[in-house]
Amino acid sequence: MHHHGYLWTGPKARFDQEALRRPPHPGPPPPDSRPELVQRYREVATAFPASDLPPLEPAYWLLKPPALIHGTWDEAASAAAWLRDRLTEYAPRFATEAHRAPRRLTAHVTAATARLTTGGDIALGFYLERPAYLSLTLVTCSPHRTRPELPCPLPS
Repeated sequence: MHHHGYLWTGPKARFDQEALRRPPHPGPPPPDSRPELVQRYREVATAFPASDLPPLEPAYWLLKPPALIHGTWDEAASAAAWLRDRLTEYAPRFATEAHRAPRRLTAHVTAATARLTTGGDIALGFYLERPAYLSLTLVTCSPHRTRPELPCPLPS
């Protein structure tokens, strides 16, 4: 078991493009489907894997290019340390004072360590100076606990 770290920051309006954050349906629409449905399926099937936008479900990061991985760790504590460092780095830009509170940041890291140790994922999001948004995700794989059919993006 190991953990991959993902970081995305950008305009909140782009983050809100949910259609680009959902993987395509496993099978294409039937041949007799409306042309616009077939076209939309093709667009999503092409755009989702190439997009750097955070997927709606953390496990779907595993379908994205390995170049989007910011780090890989065998130990939950090391992955949580990466999370701690990113929270520390971005905290001055958090839109609300409550999210900057050191005790809150420490609680995120403590909870992340515990969850990663049991094979879970971590997905955190914060508003930065408007209208920016920060997404931090740690995904456990080899295999993924709830989506074992998803391949690890890095060779074993």
